[in-house]
Amino acid sequence: MTLYSSPTCFHSHRTRLVLAEKNISIDVVKVEGSDLPEDLLDLNPYHSVPTLVDRDLVLYDSRVIIEYLDERFPHPPLMPVDPVTRAQFRLALYRIEKDWYTLADQLEAASDGKQVVRVRKILEESIVSSAEVFSAKKFFLSDEFSLVDCSIAPILWRLDTYGIELPESAQPIRDYMDEVFSRRAFQESLTELEQEMRP
Repeated sequence: MTLYSSPTCFHSHRTRLVLAEKNISIDVVKVEGSDLPEDLLDLNPYHSVPTLVDRDLVLYDSRVIIEYLDERFPHPPLMPVDPVTRAQFRLALYRIEKDWYTLADQLEAASDGKQVVRVRKILEESIVSSAEVFSAKKFFLSDEFSLVDCSIAPILWRLDTYGIELPESAQPIRDYMDEVFSRRAFQESLTELEQEMRP
């Protein structure tokens, strides 16, 4: 198995976090900037990362990749077995991608100062408004670490980089961050450039 991964992209980070949680050894090909490896251009019509190659299978959407890894390597499971709870987790993943990932992508792509301030404010408000959900369980929606946490953690890790400082009212989110960031797998998932994102 080979993973084409950017050392700073949160889509790649969540994939690396799933790999670390499941202790899967894999060849990671570092892809930086627009200088893409020739084989990646051939494998993926969107020329995007992360891209996972498992024998004849090529996957190039981070959500598809993490769900595939969870099913292909079932221990430890990162999604609930119960269909109703699993559907609720999938909905949470959808909302994180629709709200936080879209805004984070916009923030990273923004060149206009006003646009940066506007998008940053929306992302910050969206994260802070979910503080109550973070206080309900040890992890997001669950007492067990899941794919939802693998998706949330890379965004929260980048808050300093995005210029977002959580207010006092967001203490449950800070507690969650301490819990998740101290996990062995999370530390192993970080690239050198990602380690530098937080002081």
